[in-house]
Order: sequence, then C-alpha cells, then structure tokens
Amino acid sequence: MSKIKKGDIVLVTTGDDKGRTGKVIRVSPSAARIQVEGVNIQKKHHRPKKEGEKGQIIEKSGFIFISNVKLICPKCGKPSKVSHARAGGGKRKRICGKCQAVI
Repeated sequence: MSKIKKGDIVLVTTGDDKGRTGKVIRVSPSAARIQVEGVNIQKKHHRPKKEGEKGQIIEKSGFIFISNVKLICPKCGKPSKVSHARAGGGKRKRICGKCQAVI
C-alpha cells in the first residue's frame, strides 16, 4: 500500500527540483514512481503530421521516485513521514508523523 496517493501535496527532497511542492497527478505503485505537477518538466518535440500544420514543443511532467518526496500534512502544513493505523471498523488510515492527525 502506497503512502502517497493521487491528489496529495508533496515536497521534493532531492534532485534538480529540490524544495518545490506540487500536487500528485499519477502514481505508479509497481514502479515506485509518481508524477508531480510542475516537477521534472520534460520537452517533447512534435512533428507536424498534415501539410500546413505547425510543429510544436510539448512540455509535460515526468515521473520521479516516491522516495524523493515527502507528504505535506493538510492539517499542520509541514512535510512529514506517514504511518498507518487501524481506525474504527478495521480500515487503515494514514497518520501524520508530526501532528498525529488522520490524513
């Protein structure tokens, strides 16, 4: 079970984009990688297919390793480690390591 999910706000801890925050767009648990909005921007050159159409350069976010980010707690607003605990009904909940709030 991944500790980071789609829609979470994360802080990048290593690499060229160190210190940036962004929203998680996609998660690939099998590859242990995530795609964060505005981080690891890659350019793709798109060739024109039809006559009269212009070529263009498309920018998109690339994948980064899950281990290179920290989840930002929505309650305390600080980057923290995430743990799991069982709540009422036996469901697993994510818990902030700093303020112990349920995420």
